[in-house]
Amino acid sequence: MRAQRPPGAAPCLAAVAESLPFAGLCFDAAMSVLSDHHWADPLTGLAEMTRVARRVVVLQFDTSDPARFWLTRDYLPEFAHLSQGVPTLTERAAAIGARLEAMPVPWDCAHGFFHAYWRRPRAYLRSEVRQASSVWAMVGPAAEQRAVRKLADDLRSGWWTERNREITSLSQMDLGARLLIAWAPRTPASD
Repeated sequence: MRAQRPPGAAPCLAAVAESLPFAGLCFDAAMSVLSDHHWADPLTGLAEMTRVARRVVVLQFDTSDPARFWLTRDYLPEFAHLSQGVPTLTERAAAIGARLEAMPVPWDCAHGFFHAYWRRPRAYLRSEVRQASSVWAMVGPAAEQRAVRKLADDLRSGWWTERNREITSLSQMDLGARLLIAWAPRTPASD
């Protein structure tokens, strides 16, 4: 990704979340968007963010209830295994003194993350939509192909619509998206 940056882009530094090469509280804010589940040690990475920034905002999904989302409930049972051995969002928030704030996903969300098309199931049949989310790579090609075939069949037969009728008119839905928001304690030096 660094190689794809346009000429003249802001400086880019290669580092890992668990060992950020910056002085304490040298940034006003630090943000992680749907990435801390890829870190070797999410709790250490989050602690590093709070060490270097006065404000930390993390967007992540609570994956503790796969039945909350029809795609993981009916098509990707493998999803439940992805969060095994990984700190929960509550544990992550507690580790950095963050509050958790729900962030419902609008029905017409265009950002392409895994849950974005919850009211537009046909989108998940498109390979470019699936390629935009690491979940599909993490469950593997066999699970992906099986899920796509079953979803296509259920859309053709009308089973998906019948099973999910209650969500087809919602304007937004709580699918577990949460903001973790932490502030560094105020000290005379940071005022």
